[in-house]
Amino acid sequence: MDIGSAVSRTNGVSMEKLEALGEYRKSPLFSETERLVLEYADGMTQTPVEVSEALFAKLREKFTDAQLVELTATLAWENYRARFDHALGVEAEGFTKGSYCAMPARAASAGG
Repeated sequence: MDIGSAVSRTNGVSMEKLEALGEYRKSPLFSETERLVLEYADGMTQTPVEVSEALFAKLREKFTDAQLVELTATLAWENYRARFDHALGVEAEGFTKGSYCAMPARAASAGG
């Protein structure tokens, strides 16, 4: 979330909206389409991946095949990057400069 929240802020996403991510299903700050994409992101982030046929049908109503491929690739890349960083213990680089970060910092391991 460190670089992601920094990039989001420079592209017009408010701090209020970033802070509401954890409650996107209920928050009036998110559009129906944004909620749908965030639900898809949640499903793709599960282990194992949990994307229902009903959810995918709703996505098909909003997006073309090409858009779905791009969205899925972007979400998969972000999951890859997050898991890669987590496995190697890569921490935030300070891009948020004290601003909101939805993910807690990883606790130091007992062996390292």
